[in-house]
Amino acid sequence: MTPGRRSSTFTRLLRHGFTDPSAAERLLDSAELAAVRDDPVLLEALGATADPDLALHGLVRLLEEQPGPTDRRELLDTLIAAKPLRDRLLGVLGASAALGEHLARHPHDWQELVTYEPRDLHPGVEEFERRLAEAGDPVALRVAYRRCLLSIAARDVCGTTDLAQTAAELADLATATLRAALAMAAAAAPADAAACRLAVIAMGKCGGHELNYVSDVDVIFVAEAAEGTEEAKALGAATRLASHMMRICSETTVEGSIWPVDANLRPEGRNGPLVRTLSSHLAYYQRWAKTWEFQALLKARPVAGDAELGQEYLDALQPLVWQAAERENFVSDVQKMRRRVVENIPASEIDRELKLGPGGLRDVEFAVQLLQLVHGRTDPSLRSGTTLDALQALAVGGYVGREDAARLDEAYRFLRAMEHRIQLHRLRRTHLVPKAEEDLRRLGRSLGLRTDPVTGLLREWKRHTGVVRRLHEKLFYRPLLDAFAQLAPGETRLRPDAARERLIALGYHDPAAALRHLEALASGVTRKAAIQRTLLPVMLGWFADSADPDAGLLGFRKVSDALGKTPWYLRLLRDEGAAAENLARVLSAGRLAPDLLMRAPEAVALLGDGDGGGLEPRGHAQLEQEILAAVGRAENAAQGVTAARGVRRRELFRTAAGDIVDSYGIEAGDPGADPGALVDRVGGAVSDLTAATLAGTLRAVVREGWGDTLPTRFAIIGMGRFGGHELGYGSDADVLFVHEPREGVDEQEAAAAANKVVSEMRRLLQLPSADPPLLIDAGLRPEGKSGPLVRTLKSYEAYYRRWSLVWESQALLRAEHVAGDADLGRRFIELIDPLRYPEHGLDDEAVREIRRLKARMESERLPRGADPKLHTKLGPGGLSDVEWTVQLMQLRHGRRVPALRTTRTREALAAARDAGLLSGEDAAVLDEAWVLASRVRNAVMLVRGRAGDTFPTEPRELAAVGRYLGYGSGHAGDMLDAYRRTARRARAVVDELFYAD
Repeated sequence: MTPGRRSSTFTRLLRHGFTDPSAAERLLDSAELAAVRDDPVLLEALGATADPDLALHGLVRLLEEQPGPTDRRELLDTLIAAKPLRDRLLGVLGASAALGEHLARHPHDWQELVTYEPRDLHPGVEEFERRLAEAGDPVALRVAYRRCLLSIAARDVCGTTDLAQTAAELADLATATLRAALAMAAAAAPADAAACRLAVIAMGKCGGHELNYVSDVDVIFVAEAAEGTEEAKALGAATRLASHMMRICSETTVEGSIWPVDANLRPEGRNGPLVRTLSSHLAYYQRWAKTWEFQALLKARPVAGDAELGQEYLDALQPLVWQAAERENFVSDVQKMRRRVVENIPASEIDRELKLGPGGLRDVEFAVQLLQLVHGRTDPSLRSGTTLDALQALAVGGYVGREDAARLDEAYRFLRAMEHRIQLHRLRRTHLVPKAEEDLRRLGRSLGLRTDPVTGLLREWKRHTGVVRRLHEKLFYRPLLDAFAQLAPGETRLRPDAARERLIALGYHDPAAALRHLEALASGVTRKAAIQRTLLPVMLGWFADSADPDAGLLGFRKVSDALGKTPWYLRLLRDEGAAAENLARVLSAGRLAPDLLMRAPEAVALLGDGDGGGLEPRGHAQLEQEILAAVGRAENAAQGVTAARGVRRRELFRTAAGDIVDSYGIEAGDPGADPGALVDRVGGAVSDLTAATLAGTLRAVVREGWGDTLPTRFAIIGMGRFGGHELGYGSDADVLFVHEPREGVDEQEAAAAANKVVSEMRRLLQLPSADPPLLIDAGLRPEGKSGPLVRTLKSYEAYYRRWSLVWESQALLRAEHVAGDADLGRRFIELIDPLRYPEHGLDDEAVREIRRLKARMESERLPRGADPKLHTKLGPGGLSDVEWTVQLMQLRHGRRVPALRTTRTREALAAARDAGLLSGEDAAVLDEAWVLASRVRNAVMLVRGRAGDTFPTEPRELAAVGRYLGYGSGHAGDMLDAYRRTARRARAVVDELFYAD
């Protein structure tokens, strides 16, 4: 061979995918291939295989093993002339070294790949049985089995069959093999065969009709005595037959083994008898079986032996499978078992584990099986033992999103194809992705990744495992399943009669109206109705866990009517974590949150775990940035304030929904609960939102009237609960307005501009619209309602220096800059600090004046007919008692104790405790009372949709307040008693600290 020719051939071999062109050249120059070495058809066919080097080596070896020149010539002629054989044979040789070895040992078996009849394309159990029938001993059975396996692999690597068909053929071949092995065992012990009826039940992937190339074949044996035979003797005979059958398949011979037959899924596992009667199986599953054993039975399928007995076994046990989801802790048991599987993977293998690792095959299978067990109780279409068929049925039934199902299907097929190709190479049972580059290259090429097979394989593998991992967690752990599994039998579908009974039992006051809502939501054959039928049985229970389930269901219908046609709404409720339960809680907790939601139903997205932002309140800076940006895009002030109010409405809903959801997790008296944190969160969130809304409104008004710059600097000072970051849902915004004319601007012009700003802000924030109004209250300004709305900083200074009263110093304890010119706001705070934190504290006259004011307020402002002991603001031990007590300590000691200089009540109370101004016990009593009164006010607003300082008198509203505070149905009296008790203790502390000299 000339150097030039060698160089040309070398390059051609590289181009066709050979990694060792020198060795390939030598093989092509061998005597066996002399007749076809220059035929381009051969080189093209070799280059199309997963591993051209391996395929060429296997072909040469097969030719070497042919008995004579005539046989060799026949093989070569057929190979070149018949493309089907060429593709099949070289495809197998390039993908499987083990099948290449088989062909070398049995050189005539290549002829199995010549036939290309239609019946050859998709053989079933009968065809495989016919081809195994000639085997008279275990060794011959192995040879015949490999011969069948050869044809399956050929169809697989050539793409004649897809993954599901290949897995089904492998399961059918296993079925035929088990039958042949059992027949051999029976022939070897005819007396045993006559003494019993023995059925072999396939489990696992064989039972599910989705077997791998190399896998344990899981089985369970069930037997009955033949007529006239004692049961004990029959079981002994059946056990011997079963054991012999297992050995025939599992033992290693000169032709290797077929696969291990594993009976460890039987009752009691390895510790239990190999063979049981049907009644013994039934008794075990009825009394002792664990959750995972019912999950395993999903794939049970009679495959060999007594077919009638096998069917009896299935008929007896299948009903138990579909009752498994009713077991206590069923869903959590399955979830824990999956976690244990992952935890037991060696750390060195977890990143290569294709089957058991995170994002692996088992994640798909577990998720699908869990959904089957939960929903298959009432939907027989889901009762397939085949993973891909079951996944398709779940999608058709609306239990899994179509897109999610399609992505899981694609990922599962890819990962199973990887598993098949890895096992096919050596016909070894493994689920580990290889490390060697040559193995990865062959694997990638076998899956059609030819350009850069290693990189492409690793990229696709990572992508598919990522998809599986995300969707597994989404489907497998979603709480809707857990709740659905806990429903009693008959409650998972909404038949009219059963639905009415359940509604009455659950406490619905108007079951007829509720049934109309259910019919509107769940009737029909649309996918939307199918998903609603999945959601509603669980959501009815969640609604019933509230004081007003009727309102919850009505709200759900309204939201569903508004959003039902959007593609994401029902998908969110079905798939996205706790969204469905959160929505049920929010809709049935009262009027405020549903009213806010119905004004813009798309806010339901906040209830999920995805990109909606969740229920955690957003910070002041983020809110102000969004509102100012929206105002900046608006064409005029009215549009800008409308946008700001829209953000406020959405964020009020976020805060209210988060408050409701978290409050449902707190039981009254729970020592681990922290209701104070909920109050602080609501107060901070509503106060930040109010400040951001005022800032946006101010910007909108100034921009429309004066452009970028107002003739006067302008600042808004928060007062009262606003300044203290303690606003409730129904609170007005107490403020002071301060301005300072810019250089060269006439004071009258500046004052006119400032007053116009305030007037326009108040007007725009109260315009009737779909968004709740924001009321601005400037009643705490100097001279009250008789004084000007806006003053200059100098005017404030003059007033406070000459006319300030002690109540105004007390009110200024809560003053904090909230919007507008920051420097002006800072100077205002510096101006008032000496008033609210007097250098020498308060004299006795000032203290007496504060006490007189407090007593007069209690007597004059308490509503007529109200029960003082239940009035959260002015009643004994209420908000006023606690706040005035804390503020008196701030006025007296604020100059000496810097930590007291805060606008927040709870912070000041803690600082007073730390400074020794009151005992820790007294501080805890006051704090508990203040938190409870604040929560009651928030609850009243959430329940009634309007502010109130007393407990509602309407029973359902009172019960709803109780539910928010952690009291179950029928315990409203306990709630009122607990409030009175808490307030009474607080009043005793107030009497000692506020009124005592």
